[in-house]
Amino acid sequence: MACRRVLLLLTGWSPAVLAANVNLPPPVTGIAQDIYDLHMLLLYITGGIFVLVFGVMFWAILRHRKSAGHQAKHFHENTTVEIIWTLIPLLILVAMAWPATRLILQQKSSAGAELTIKVTGYQWKWHYDYLDDGVAFMSHLATPQSAIHQVADRGEHYLLEVDQPLVVPTGTKVRLLLTANDVIHAWWVPQLGVKQDAIPGFVRDVWFKVDRPGTYRGQCAELCGKDHGFMPIVVEAKAPADYARWLAARKQAAAANLDDPAKQWPLAELMARGEKVYTQNCVACHQANGKGIPGAFPALDGSAMATKDKPGHIDIVLNGSKKNAAMAAWGKQLSDTDIAAVITYERNAWGNHTGDVVQPKDIKAARGGKA
Repeated sequence: MACRRVLLLLTGWSPAVLAANVNLPPPVTGIAQDIYDLHMLLLYITGGIFVLVFGVMFWAILRHRKSAGHQAKHFHENTTVEIIWTLIPLLILVAMAWPATRLILQQKSSAGAELTIKVTGYQWKWHYDYLDDGVAFMSHLATPQSAIHQVADRGEHYLLEVDQPLVVPTGTKVRLLLTANDVIHAWWVPQLGVKQDAIPGFVRDVWFKVDRPGTYRGQCAELCGKDHGFMPIVVEAKAPADYARWLAARKQAAAANLDDPAKQWPLAELMARGEKVYTQNCVACHQANGKGIPGAFPALDGSAMATKDKPGHIDIVLNGSKKNAAMAAWGKQLSDTDIAAVITYERNAWGNHTGDVVQPKDIKAARGGKA
């Protein structure tokens, strides 16, 4: 408390601002509270050791300095002292390890989960699949490019806002099954006390139970690529009745928005839909103007791929780049209609005016007839 008062005096911050700036965020789950309490316990222990050790050291330096006339004494070994300075740190380590081990075991126990959600990390977004309810969606960064490039003002939740948050009910033990499609990601929401790697080819699990409604924010905590900092996580906890209404609305909207696989889309509709898909998924690498990033990602504006080789264009969007990992495979991330729309958009946007229209049936055929 003394250190806290000193910081308040030096900075002029309120207690709430101080807590937000120099400590862990306020916990909203039991696990997060236990992590916070353990953090403070270890801080007090290490702080006490720091004060004791350096206090004795500085006292010895001052008391036995040469300028005060002290004469150095010669001595060698002291078995009692050596036993004491071995046993005391050992006891301190045991005292610290016991609650830490108990907390880790508690974090790993997802038994009794009432809701299971599969979370898949992609560069640079999250896919959520409610396994027992048939609801699935992709969560993208919602911060506009104009704010990222400092053309527009940055909002309160700059780079920590998404178009579709993960919604969970309060008072429910939620189990997350985490994996990744491309590189290692990490699902991290500090207020929930959750941080777990999402590794391609592996399924890891973690759990949390939110006690009160609210919106809690985090982000990918692994260096997963050049846009690592543009992969936020937003969890919205709702009361059980509100969650039930949200879930029913999601199911109804999913059924209403299901695309007709036999529909012949006009160019204008594909262009409008393709622009949205491009903005959500492609703009980070190929840029809003289609010029790409020289030396890293190729331009689409005026490229042979986007103006001539339509089969090759479809193949690389579906299956990714075969020469390197620069171009991700979108076949498992986007629907046939979304892929058809974004390819149509890329072939008719900016300076590209091919007039090509790619239909969902073309994408289905390129998949080998598999939707």
